[in-house]
Amino acid sequence: MAHSILFPAEWYPQSAIQLTWPHGNTDWSYMIEEVTACYVNIASEILKRQKLIVVCHNAELVKFELQGVKEHFNNLILAQLDTNDTWARDHGGISVIKDGDNSIYDFTFNGWGMKFIANYDNQINRGLSAHNIFNPEVKFINRKDFVLEGGAIESDGEGTLLTTSECLLSPNRNAYLSKDEVEKSLKKSFGLDRVLWLDHGFLEGDDTDSHIDTLARFCDAHTIAYVKCEDKEDVHYDALSKMEKQIKTFVDYKGKPYKLIPLPMAKPVYDEDRQRLPATYANFLIMNEVILLPFYNNKEKDEEARKQLQQAFPTREVVGIECTSLIRQHGSLHCITMQYPEGFI
Repeated sequence: MAHSILFPAEWYPQSAIQLTWPHGNTDWSYMIEEVTACYVNIASEILKRQKLIVVCHNAELVKFELQGVKEHFNNLILAQLDTNDTWARDHGGISVIKDGDNSIYDFTFNGWGMKFIANYDNQINRGLSAHNIFNPEVKFINRKDFVLEGGAIESDGEGTLLTTSECLLSPNRNAYLSKDEVEKSLKKSFGLDRVLWLDHGFLEGDDTDSHIDTLARFCDAHTIAYVKCEDKEDVHYDALSKMEKQIKTFVDYKGKPYKLIPLPMAKPVYDEDRQRLPATYANFLIMNEVILLPFYNNKEKDEEARKQLQQAFPTREVVGIECTSLIRQHGSLHCITMQYPEGFI
């Protein structure tokens, strides 16, 4: 079916990746050095390969922190803006190609259902537009009528959206809409034929109400990688087994069962209060040449996840980046990044 709207999949050729940099007034303040080191590692891997937009409080400080890769500064785009936090996947603009025009949707970001203050983060996309970060012909579309985070939706680029009912139907997002109305709105916004709703699956310590990018991901239009829990004693076993069973019933846009790639359940990681943190290997980022995969300081599991994901992306190198510091604030590598397709930046 021909669409006047294309919602490009993550593997669609990209022009840039966005990061929103941590600073002393974010929730990272108590561990700013540790988390900045992680951001520097991720930024360095991106800068070596493609353009990187860094939304930050202090552009000179970011340049200083990234001086180890200053030979790649021709790929660095800095935008000084006020920010509450750093989760670019969720406050970043969502790219679509609408009637042939590259367009950015600016949905409402309300701190994952009003759990956290997001007054500045909800204005970042407008700030980027005002700073002329997007190409002049990119259309900027105000969608503040709808609450939506990028981590809640996965596109196959062929008219299928994968999401979770737990998140998109949560009462503090679009409570005035029924499931049918939410689906209708998504189909209209993104030119979709269908929405696949996952009704099971969660991670302890996750603030997002089960974002899809923590649980199951499209690797291409015919392949889904998902978190599989094999330990019957694990608190996630029941919900993730039900999730797996449901994914096995899904078919791709051509009506064929998906090729499924199970990713290992990360070894449990706890904070200083013994609360479990949402470590997940599903939170990888697809780039033009590589996949950036979060590692959690466990050689065996990290390597197993890398090998599994390599099957899904035979032409791209899978690069592991230690992200144990990121999950201290209940997110991981995909959550802090947002990609923009070719022609947008």
